[in-house]
Amino acid sequence: MTEEMKAIRDDIAFMRALAEEGRQAPLLGGSMLVSAGAIFGTASLFQWAILAKVLRVPSVALMMVWIAALVLHMIMIIVLKRGINTKPGAGSSGNRAMRNAWMGVGWGCFVIFFALGVASWKTRDINLINFSPSIVLALYGGAWSVAAAMSRAIWLKFVAVASFVGAVMMAGLMGSTWIWLAYAAALYLLVMVPGLVLMRQEPSDIV
Repeated sequence: MTEEMKAIRDDIAFMRALAEEGRQAPLLGGSMLVSAGAIFGTASLFQWAILAKVLRVPSVALMMVWIAALVLHMIMIIVLKRGINTKPGAGSSGNRAMRNAWMGVGWGCFVIFFALGVASWKTRDINLINFSPSIVLALYGGAWSVAAAMSRAIWLKFVAVASFVGAVMMAGLMGSTWIWLAYAAALYLLVMVPGLVLMRQEPSDIV
């Protein structure tokens, strides 16, 4: 009986160690965030440049810019995902939660842009699409909140709060072409830069 109790205690200790290791595993996926921030931040710059007449191109170029950004982003996800899944700690609870959170954000952004596009076409009010930066940044804030909770990284809490604040600031720029320039800056600072930090923290071999 004593041997059985000892075996049970050893098993419990082993499972506890695995759970603790999973919780402490560095968050992965920084490269995908860098890609998303760079691609969509640059698309936002083009949006501002076209609307502000800095670039003299047909208005249809606006749609082409975002379609190209979406296609490029999907390609990068496929390419980068293979490398991320092979890294140590990829199966930890923190990384699973982060993957699901950002996947939800990605689908949410796609649906939001599509819905606002339909609403703009239906109402003939193109200004409706200008509310998308606020919604997207609010979704980013939620994803960063999940990442902060799972990793217990204080700096990610600041990124989450900054995303929520940015969402409100974008609303204040509604009706101005400057909203897209500000949105580009937000994507660079709140998605690409944190992604770079996470990349530096990723393990090269064993967690």
